[in-house]
Amino acid sequence: MSINTSTVAAPASSNASVAILVGRVLLSALFVLSGFAKLTAISGTAGWFESIGLPLPTLTAVVVGLVEFLGGLAILVGFKTRIAAILLAVFTLGATAIAHLDFADQMQVLMLQKNLGLVGGFLLLAAVGAGSISIDGRRG
Repeated sequence: MSINTSTVAAPASSNASVAILVGRVLLSALFVLSGFAKLTAISGTAGWFESIGLPLPTLTAVVVGLVEFLGGLAILVGFKTRIAAILLAVFTLGATAIAHLDFADQMQVLMLQKNLGLVGGFLLLAAVGAGSISIDGRRG
């Protein structure tokens, strides 16, 4: 019995490219919107960050907002997708460790579970890349 290896390295089909595009849009939406909200309400975000004990809350709010917004945009358009996906996976794990480990609060448990799902999506995106319907795909 032989294994057909020609399909292993074959480029993604158009259906797969559309699925990857839809996945990128859905993954990025949360981060683009959340980052934009943080950047347009720095004082509120900084106040919450201060309440959970984060250092330099205003600077932290700006950095977090930029990571979410710019990382989300990179995923959305498929630019440096593998790097952005890894960055957002690590970022999401960090945010989860800082703000969503109160197992007595069911909402925090739900946020933890959601974030782990997002990390899984980002790791898959890092593995498969942005697909052909992306800036990365157009650049080769």
